[in-house]
Amino acid sequence: MEERFDVLNELGEFTGKTATREECHKQGLWHRAVYAFIIDENQNVLLQKRSANKKLWPNKWDVTVGGHVDSGEFGRQALIRETKEELGLDINDDDIKYLVGSTSINEQGDIINKHYNECYLITKNIDIEDITIQENEVSEVKFFSKEELLRRIDNNYDGLTVKTGVWNFLKKILEIYI
Repeated sequence: MEERFDVLNELGEFTGKTATREECHKQGLWHRAVYAFIIDENQNVLLQKRSANKKLWPNKWDVTVGGHVDSGEFGRQALIRETKEELGLDINDDDIKYLVGSTSINEQGDIINKHYNECYLITKNIDIEDITIQENEVSEVKFFSKEELLRRIDNNYDGLTVKTGVWNFLKKILEIYI
């Protein structure tokens, strides 16, 4: 079954229409996405490395977990689903803290990705050994120190996806919550 997303207007309002992932990305239709960071008690941030077969940012380090919100789904539901799919981890509503909403536009090749994003913090102790990655999406997971991530962000996103808004939010999260 092909994924379908709710199409939004430029103000983030539901239009009553849905479209496939391909339609959204080819036509530049606004749709919803979620992402989260897992930060441990030692201020380390768990990131995933995107697989080599990803169309956008292959082999780059990315948020802990993220993905599109399916039509009719709430952001929190999408985050729980994506965490299970990508990392094999079970989380629940109590593990999730909503932080901020934003918009982003990423254009690469024939992909026009226009998102209304929801950013979350997952507050759950995670043992990296308990993670089972979805290999077509994720090639590796690793905890990064706060200092290393800040250095990478400040060094032109060294080895990271070039999602400037995401990494600027992470800097703020690390300043405020850590």
